[in-house]
Amino acid sequence: MALTYCCADGRITKVSEEISKLPPQIQERLLRLQQLQQTLQTILAQKQQVELELTEIEQALSELQKIADDTTIYKAIGSLLVKAEKTKVTTDLNERKELLNVRVQVLGKQEERLRGQLKDLQTRLQKELSPISPS
Repeated sequence: MALTYCCADGRITKVSEEISKLPPQIQERLLRLQQLQQTLQTILAQKQQVELELTEIEQALSELQKIADDTTIYKAIGSLLVKAEKTKVTTDLNERKELLNVRVQVLGKQEERLRGQLKDLQTRLQKELSPISPS
């Protein structure tokens, strides 16, 4: 566990020493809380990345609707631009959009589940720590 300092009652104490004085079950719950928070941050970052890609695809599809079917377009493949048919690119983008929409839904459900677990664990820890905390 990382060694962190905080100020309590005007004196600086080591947080890890304070935590080590807690019962093992509470230490485990605090560790679980930290893991859940990290997992939630990862899920939120992934969701944001997928939503950004969705926005880009929607913009590309919008631009494709504005051009004629026989207009020459190019598709980026890695660092190359390759000539492509508008219908094929539109189909590929729509398929990718569907896939990303499903991914956003899955990530949203994971986020919701994690937030619920975090809330439950925080409530439980607050109840368990309240008799320990000085009033």
